[in-house]
This record gives sequence, structure tokens and C-alpha cells, in this order.
Amino acid sequence: MNTLTSTLEKPSLLQAVLEGLMDGVLILTDQGEWLHANDCARKICRQLSSVAAQSNRIPQEIWRACEALINSLSLYADQAIIIENEITAQESATYRVRVQWLQLEAAQRPCILVTLEDRRQSLHNLAITEGQKYGLTPREADVWMRYRANYTYKQIASELFISQNTVKKHMKNIHAKRQIAIDADA
Repeated sequence: MNTLTSTLEKPSLLQAVLEGLMDGVLILTDQGEWLHANDCARKICRQLSSVAAQSNRIPQEIWRACEALINSLSLYADQAIIIENEITAQESATYRVRVQWLQLEAAQRPCILVTLEDRRQSLHNLAITEGQKYGLTPREADVWMRYRANYTYKQIASELFISQNTVKKHMKNIHAKRQIAIDADA
């Protein structure tokens, strides 16, 4: 696989930043060749299609968004366009795909920047942040993370080995703490 740093003498700050991101980042040519993929992007591509990840080809679900961007070039040549889509892997993981043009000095033609966001991980991180903001207890934070991930009260109770009434009690406390935080911000 060709990488961004193959044309450079030493690893760049850009590559270090891309590898450190929580989101998957792919940089492609308009022909679908991988110029760079961080570890997260390679993992997501493997989940979507093991054949594609091994051959450095883009999974079809992602390439469709890239094709939409390429096809939009003639219509919106002078505008910055971002194509977004959500795809679901076989393991029921949901990913937000964002595709946009990227001009790199080392490349003669514009490249395609693909950002792959793991929605489950994003919701988990959001729930942690909200738990701290609202002053939730550790158990309330456990309940809140599952609630934000669209678990039912029954699923939350089962996973945390508590009754549904206990889940309801925790949710009542969480909503009260949320309201206090909202009122304090107003």
C-alpha cells in the first residue's frame, strides 16, 4: 500500500495525527486506490468486507459514497461538497461515512478523504461526557450509556442484572440531574 509518507523522508505530523484519531481515515485516489488508511479505517474495512481489506480495495458501501462525490464534481465544481451516509456491518455496528475532496501537495490530482465514524463508540463517549456533566453515579452512568445506545429498559436491566424498576428509578434520577444541569446552563 502506498502511504502519504512514502514520498516523504520521515513520518509526517499529518500521519501521526491521522493514526491518533478515533475515527477511521482513508485517503484515496479518484480511482479507488488507497494512499493512506489509519488502523481504525483498516479495521472497519475488514469488518465490512474481508476481501476488500486484504486487497486494499474499498468496500462497496464506502465506494458508493465516493462515486457520489466524484459524480457531483461536474455539478458543484466550485463548492465544497461533503457526502454522508450511514452503513451497518454484519455485526450490527453502524458507521457514519463522510466523503470529501482533499488536495495534497504530494498528489497531482485531488484525493478523496473518507472519514469513518463508529457510531456506537461515539455514543459511548458522549454518554461518558454527559455522565460527568450531570454528576451521575457510576451505576447511573452505566444505565445512561445503555439508554443512549437505544437499549430498552428490559435490555438494560438484563445486562446490568437489576430489575426494570431499578432502571426506571435510575432514569428518573438521571433526568432530574440533566434538568438541573440544563437549568444551570441557562
